[in-house]
Amino acid sequence: MKEQKVNDLMVALSEYATVTEDATLYEAVLSLEEAQEKFEDKHTRYRHRAILVLDKNGNVVGKLSQLDVLKALEPKYQDMIRGEGSQRYGFTKKFMQSMLEDYQLFASPLDDICRKAGEQPVHKYMYSPTEGEYIEAEASLEGAIHQLIMGHHQSLLVTRNKKIVGILRLTDVFAAVFHRMKECFVE
Repeated sequence: MKEQKVNDLMVALSEYATVTEDATLYEAVLSLEEAQEKFEDKHTRYRHRAILVLDKNGNVVGKLSQLDVLKALEPKYQDMIRGEGSQRYGFTKKFMQSMLEDYQLFASPLDDICRKAGEQPVHKYMYSPTEGEYIEAEASLEGAIHQLIMGHHQSLLVTRNKKIVGILRLTDVFAAVFHRMKECFVE
């Protein structure tokens, strides 16, 4: 069986949802919706779950996940959690419910909250990828799996000649491994 490379599984940058740094969250969500509707992938049926943020020169400078957009609905979350889910800290469901009430999170109607969040700039909620979130297009599938596992990443930015050319999604890697596993049992 042919060795799979990252290049074989990545989604090209041109097929992914992107916005510029000065876009609003509403524009980012529209971009994600449009990219999902247009996306036809030969590897999986999974839709995109993030938006890549570009600078004025078209270079990727950040990512905006679905969770980042949800966090933007309530600005107090930025002070309460810094990238880690409360479950990791061992907070009970009762404690998290008390936080919701004590901090008066989502005190306004959801329509008002959504409108206000949609006007916020993307750069305020995006995060900049770390060194461990980049992988070469010609890297092996095994190397990509290692990087995804060790970094707990949902995706990796794929580079060729130091330029980002695509994104490797965890869902696509899992689908490739799943298909390989099925083939192993058929033989």
